Amino acid sequence: QAQLVESGGGSVQPGGSLRLSCQASGYTLAGNCLGWFRQFPGKEREGIAQIYTHGDVTHYADSASARFTISHDLSKKTFNLQMSGLKPEDSGMYYCAARAKYAGAWCLDGAPRESDFSHWGQGTQVTVSS
Repeated sequence: QAQLVESGGGSVQPGGSLRLSCQASGYTLAGNCLGWFRQFPGKEREGIAQIYTHGDVTHYADSASARFTISHDLSKKTFNLQMSGLKPEDSGMYYCAARAKYAGAWCLDGAPRESDFSHWGQGTQVTVSS
């Protein structure tokens, strides 16, 4: 059964850092578009960052480009979101996503859009508060 499983969420003080990881099983990450999204209560899910693993082409939302970094480790079948300088308004549920199950799905230009991704993890909660 193909799965994407997030980890690394939790509580952190403002200005702190977290590293979210997404463990993939049953997916081909090489040559795939992988993304991170977040959702605030009562809001739609919004894209943070995406990476096309063939060539490591990345795209970020304007709100995330200065503080967040997306990366991957094909040998471990994981992809990650390093977050620094966290603010209370970053609190929410964070999701990883894959555009396709297998290779051949490049990222579309610009910040990631929910409609471009077909496969989702269950989410991990991030809370930033003092």
